[in-house]
Amino acid sequence: MINRRTFLSAVPLVFSINADFSWLKSKHELSFSTLGCPDWNLDEIISNAVKWGYSGIEFRGLGKEIDLLKCPEFTGKGITETVKKFKDAGLSIVNLGSSANLHFHEETRRKTELDQAKGYIELAEKLGCPFVRVFPNNLPKEYSKEATLEKIASGMNELGTFAGKTGVTVLLETHGEVVYSKDLLWIMQNVSSKNTGLIWDFFNMYIVTRESPQLMYDTLKPYIRHTHLKDGIIEQDGKFKYLAAGDGNGPIAEAVKILKDNKYKGYYSFEWEKRWHPTIENPEVVFPEYIKYMSSRL
Repeated sequence: MINRRTFLSAVPLVFSINADFSWLKSKHELSFSTLGCPDWNLDEIISNAVKWGYSGIEFRGLGKEIDLLKCPEFTGKGITETVKKFKDAGLSIVNLGSSANLHFHEETRRKTELDQAKGYIELAEKLGCPFVRVFPNNLPKEYSKEATLEKIASGMNELGTFAGKTGVTVLLETHGEVVYSKDLLWIMQNVSSKNTGLIWDFFNMYIVTRESPQLMYDTLKPYIRHTHLKDGIIEQDGKFKYLAAGDGNGPIAEAVKILKDNKYKGYYSFEWEKRWHPTIENPEVVFPEYIKYMSSRL
């Protein structure tokens, strides 16, 4: 077993890369989601994270497979090997992004979604990962909004109770149609489990609600455990195009400043949606740019 400093000094030999660690600020936790690098294997994810100065990885699929529970790296003996690779590299696995949606009312579909989330919780425990993400996600027209919000809160309670025996925390991402601060607040106020919280994705909220990041944060602050950061050009009609951090007209600088001013201690995780939008810039360009952007603001 080697420490982080020894590993970093060996990286150019092990991975045949020319590492530049001048951007690294160890007092701030920066991570990226694998949503942004769907063509990389596990070793490429680790080596690039170390090269650019990230301290954590958020898994949303690996390679062509979106479901981690089907990946060899996250099943059987592969889990032990993956844990060792991260430990040797001095990196943390900070979040597992499940595809579980909590808005469904039909019991069979609802059980399927909750069972997937529980599988991710069990995997997170084995990996030493603190968080598992779930979606709120939609507001079906055949039900009242209040009834769906109750279903989401009920799902969070069930998952939080399940996670209680593992030490993992289940996080509801601000996503889909459930992005207004008041709705998210109602959900969390009706979740009693301590093993729950929120992922604050201000961009997902802003493109729909146009609420200010300050209003979002002031409303949701007690529940925020993790963040997703991204930027883009946002049109008046709500359409948008993802751009590197700082190149768009989204309020990313305001969101980062709010987090910093409030002494946020979690990860500032870059979510670049390359898997869903294959024509946007490659991770080799935007991932190091994110480090530069954040290092100038934290």
